[in-house]
Amino acid sequence: MLLFPHAKINIGLDITGRAPNGYHLLETVMVPTDWEDLLELTPAPDGQTRLTCTGRAVDCPPQLNLVMKAYEALAATVGGLPPTHIRLHKNIPDGAGLGGGSADAAFAIRGLNELYNLGLTKEIMAGVAAKVGADCPFFIYDRPMLCTGIGTDMTPIDLPHELNAMTLAIVKPQAGVSTAEAYRGVKIAEPEIPLVRRVAQSVENWQGSVVNAFEATVIPLRPRIGEVKEQLALDGAIYVSMSGSGSAVYGIFPRVERMVLEDLLKNQCPDCDVHVCAPEIMNALAVSGVKK
Repeated sequence: MLLFPHAKINIGLDITGRAPNGYHLLETVMVPTDWEDLLELTPAPDGQTRLTCTGRAVDCPPQLNLVMKAYEALAATVGGLPPTHIRLHKNIPDGAGLGGGSADAAFAIRGLNELYNLGLTKEIMAGVAAKVGADCPFFIYDRPMLCTGIGTDMTPIDLPHELNAMTLAIVKPQAGVSTAEAYRGVKIAEPEIPLVRRVAQSVENWQGSVVNAFEATVIPLRPRIGEVKEQLALDGAIYVSMSGSGSAVYGIFPRVERMVLEDLLKNQCPDCDVHVCAPEIMNALAVSGVKK
């Protein structure tokens, strides 16, 4: 079985408080993109479950990879799983705020559920995914969501329909940002206007209103992120933001030809990874929310 786990971006991110267990509380809108990894699941003829990783280097041994943690969490939930060979080919960069590892784990749960006919609902799979990581449940539902609490409380959200006439570009500087580093020194602030209301505005009004709270602490540590933001704005993006805890930055442009924009950004940012999403992604974002 072949699956294609894909990255997400965060539209806005407010740090609103702290839970008794020390975890930060947040509000953010997560949306899927088409920057994809490849995940292959096959029953193991030798009776041994193992993970093989190719593509981008993964900075952890296979047994600590979130995909293996997802396999183990699902096995514990259902009382065991058949031995499985898992091959993961990484295209999504890590240390980016794009949720690549979380997507891999969630898609592993989804794929194992289908491969072995477990019959689990999305709600059950999301509960398993939450044991692996806070971003993982989002990829079970895989649609635009308002995420609150520690990120695992999710509500489907509408996005402005004008997005279907726009292009999304993601640029990831080489230097990554660890989650712990991003949270260090972050300021807690309850916004005057809830994020859901700010995102409901026209996209042209997002800049300066829909903000990522991590930028204030991360950009001084990684000035290249700020430079990339400035470049995307100069190139005509009407909204530019860092995704998650960084270091990836994305820009939303009036509809432009995909390859033209990708070539431009690769020439301007040769030290970065660049991905421009297909128009179908923006069409899906504009229509996939639950109607109010």
